[in-house]
Amino acid sequence: MYLFESISILINLFLGYVLLIKGEYVSKLIPTKVVNIILWIFLFIFGLNTLGNILAATLFEKSLSLLTLVFTFLLWNVLKKSKKNKSTKL
Repeated sequence: MYLFESISILINLFLGYVLLIKGEYVSKLIPTKVVNIILWIFLFIFGLNTLGNILAATLFEKSLSLLTLVFTFLLWNVLKKSKKNKSTKL
């Protein structure tokens, strides 16, 4: 159990770091294209997780669908905003 929780924490820290790179708060050790691909993967995973939580048997898991839906929406906004900024720079 501790192993899975440790992996989950590391994945969330990685997502936070990628978001800091995207927001240009830390130096870019990962190219922008790779950052965008990573964020699209997380968006897809959060979307699937939201659907899975909605179809879950317990009320607790169903309530978590709201949280994952918010994360999905926020990631979508980050990716959409970066695309909009890219088109205005041209």
